[in-house]
Amino acid sequence: MSLPITETRSTCPYCGVGCGVVIESQGNQITGVRGDPDHPANFGRLCTKGSTLALTAAAPITRQTRLLQPLQRAHKAAAAEAVSWDDALAFAAQGFARIIHEHGPDAVGFYVSGQLLTEDYYVFNKLAKGLIGTNNIDTNSRLCMSSAVAGYKQTLGADAPPACYEDIDHAQCIFIVGSNTAYAHPILFRRIEDARSANPALKIIFCDPRRTDTAEIADLYLPIQPGTDVSLFNGMLHIMLWEGWTNNAFIAAHTHGFDALKATVRDYTPDLVAETCGVSKADLFTAAKLFATSPATLSLYCQGLNQSSSGTAKNAALINLHLATGHIGRPGAAPFSLTGQPNAMGGREVGGLANLISAHRDMANPVHRAEVAAHWGIASVPEKPGLTAVEMFQAAADGRIKALWIACTNPAQSMPDQSTVRRALARAELVIVQEAFSTPSSCDYADLLLPATTWGEKTGTVTNSERRISRVRPAVAASGQARHDWSIAVDFAQRLERLLQPQASHLFPYSLTDASAGVEAIWNEHRESTRGRDLDITGMSYAMLEAAPQQWPLKTGDAAGKARLYGDGRFPTPDGRARFVNTVYKPVAEPRESRYPFSLTTGRLRDQWHGMSRTGTLGRLFGHVAEPSIQMHPQDMARRLMKDGDLVHVTSKRGSIVVPVQASAEVALSQAFMAMHWGEEYLSGVSSIGEPLAGVNALTTSACCPDSKQPELKHAAVKILKAELPWTLLGMAWLPQDAALAARASLKPLMKAFAFTSCTLFSGNTPLSPSGGSSGHERCGVLFRAAGHEAPPDSVLATIERLLDLESADTLHYADRKKGQRRAMHLHRIGERAELTGFVLSGDTSAQAWIKTLLQDELPAQAYGRLLLLPGSKAPVAVQSRGRLVCTCFNVTDVAIREHLAQAGEATAGERYLASPDDKLASLQGALQCGTNCGSCIPELKKTIRFMAPADAQATRV
Repeated sequence: MSLPITETRSTCPYCGVGCGVVIESQGNQITGVRGDPDHPANFGRLCTKGSTLALTAAAPITRQTRLLQPLQRAHKAAAAEAVSWDDALAFAAQGFARIIHEHGPDAVGFYVSGQLLTEDYYVFNKLAKGLIGTNNIDTNSRLCMSSAVAGYKQTLGADAPPACYEDIDHAQCIFIVGSNTAYAHPILFRRIEDARSANPALKIIFCDPRRTDTAEIADLYLPIQPGTDVSLFNGMLHIMLWEGWTNNAFIAAHTHGFDALKATVRDYTPDLVAETCGVSKADLFTAAKLFATSPATLSLYCQGLNQSSSGTAKNAALINLHLATGHIGRPGAAPFSLTGQPNAMGGREVGGLANLISAHRDMANPVHRAEVAAHWGIASVPEKPGLTAVEMFQAAADGRIKALWIACTNPAQSMPDQSTVRRALARAELVIVQEAFSTPSSCDYADLLLPATTWGEKTGTVTNSERRISRVRPAVAASGQARHDWSIAVDFAQRLERLLQPQASHLFPYSLTDASAGVEAIWNEHRESTRGRDLDITGMSYAMLEAAPQQWPLKTGDAAGKARLYGDGRFPTPDGRARFVNTVYKPVAEPRESRYPFSLTTGRLRDQWHGMSRTGTLGRLFGHVAEPSIQMHPQDMARRLMKDGDLVHVTSKRGSIVVPVQASAEVALSQAFMAMHWGEEYLSGVSSIGEPLAGVNALTTSACCPDSKQPELKHAAVKILKAELPWTLLGMAWLPQDAALAARASLKPLMKAFAFTSCTLFSGNTPLSPSGGSSGHERCGVLFRAAGHEAPPDSVLATIERLLDLESADTLHYADRKKGQRRAMHLHRIGERAELTGFVLSGDTSAQAWIKTLLQDELPAQAYGRLLLLPGSKAPVAVQSRGRLVCTCFNVTDVAIREHLAQAGEATAGERYLASPDDKLASLQGALQCGTNCGSCIPELKKTIRFMAPADAQATRV
């Protein structure tokens, strides 16, 4: 008898949109997920990542990827061994107590995460600042949102996004800048598409150095040079002043500081700004006019502004435009920062940054410190500034920080300047990693690994981009011995408190035996700390959140929170007025120059999340982008005699990697793009002098914004040279899901045996159902690619073949040691049909395209036995690839999409191309189902429609 299906409402753990989900479970296994139709953030929609959450929680995956018990290393090079929770936390407490006693409280540091829940964050903040007495606690939110925080505080007086998602429906002009919203916040982008459909008069401006899929919805695209945003915004304000488009009444009544800014922007003439930014004067004028004269302008921005050595200035300069035109505090009018992580907002609310304390209080303010000390019942909160993320790891690398506690984040992948980060992790006397997954690279440096719960198991709250607080609820019990993050921190804190202050153990009175009571007690303490603050939530109880998500502020006595802020023209500053910031353009920290002639920018992939600890467990989510690459403009590649798939050395002043190059018309001349997700778990190798290569962040700079301390992850100067690595290898094999993950884990040590390696998963092309399951069967495979100066020992190749299950009797083998060539082909026979289920090509991979297609498209292979083993064999006519995956939900490829559009046009003797793009999209959706489930592929569908339209049918909207 099957177990009944239970439904649990919770929140998606990915981006800051904060989508509600309904989790289906049977017993202790999550079996499905769908969007919550009643949640106001998404109304039932989910993107590709969210819609596959149940698959990433499947037992075969969790068995291979989850950290299920505490593990301890006797020394850095030792294997981790299982220990009890009691022994693990006793070891941690004694280690921290010893280091604090010998070196002082500032010899320890905590690096936590915007993926923690608010209650987790609160306990860690109290542990560091209240018990230990150090402000050395920072978060990976420093890498994504700290410039937005600083920009809001400098201009509006508080870290409070003044808008709500409903403003998209009311806006008459939307200015998207520094955000590939179509990829980074897909459900919000669906809402923008809906707004455009409902209001064809809506104007959309998109500004970004790269012509991403977000550009497809834009009326005006501004392809600015990297880092020139302040110049652009000041130039727009210059035009607004010249044309009389500013709102002088609003400026006079509600702001100060405008005269100084006017004097500055006088020098930002259209000629100068057009030259600096790389846009035309006509487009600059159009952008200024649309922004200023629209009845309601909404700006949406993210990491393109934040991750910069001028991040705060960029944010402030954009907000200056809103203050100058009065586009704030009204429906559809506001500067709206889109949060990168699911709970970066919640972490800021509890003071989870080195310069903050609870309820948006400033560490530098003695009154604020005294308020928090009184709330916690301690003598004082330390006034010495804490070390921010980059500073903390530099201090550990220098030996000043002796102990690092890392929770729910992977700095050995995500931090810039990886050589410094890894030196810090190796040098620290004590590294504790609190993590749900065993696979992140940071785990390799841990002296102690503590297993934490993850999505589907956790309980608490998160805050999304529009200040809306939602409940996170557990659908199943914790896996293995995993504990809630707040529970781990509380247990450790209670033990440390007894060692440091044996006579005064009172700071952490939360129940460890009743999770519901414990987490609500933490929430209530946090809630009380907000009384009278800008984010006052004293009227928001757990019971109210059980009924529905709520926006802050929501004070005692209020029935609901505020959808938008500053409608009365009053701002949380001493005089109630907003402040113009006199922003001055400064170039990127590392401009292009002759030795490093390319600007490397970074960003997100559509179907992956951060370091891919979760999304990287599904072959399906590698369908859209299968392997790491660096993208360049086709002309730049042609000048350097490069073609798609060639390996290149990409080198900055900090490090070098080897990666395949890919031509992309999205990338401008003298620029290059690489996705932020590719760490050493998926892209690795070893340099000619034996140094390990550590993914994309081996290249990025730790240069920071002086105000926010946020590093310039979005830009680095690099040189790109063709790599001469004549020996190559490609191995692919279908394996059961858990076997595929186990094989990838076992292949990871071999990635250091080559000058270049990448290791990812892949899936088949069987059509999938909208529910996230499979109408047939969904297969998973492992793809291992390598290159070097010469062939490795046969033992290495034999190990790769064994891990890809190519040792059985029906595996075909070929070897020519003299030429350095070796092949293994496994054919699975069912009657007269044979199917290729795995292969390794080494030495000569020139036939990889058709052999890879034969396997991945599951084509009959019985006729190709000899060709499979023949080096340099050419593709049989019958083997034609189905193309690159565009729609993940239904496995629809670019080939199928183009064929349908072409056939539809031919069927109507060309009249089809006279139909609107919306008609063509509807035709695709009806015939192929692409774009009818999560909708993440719709921008790419529209781009294909535009590309295939006759030239005379393509016209700009503005």
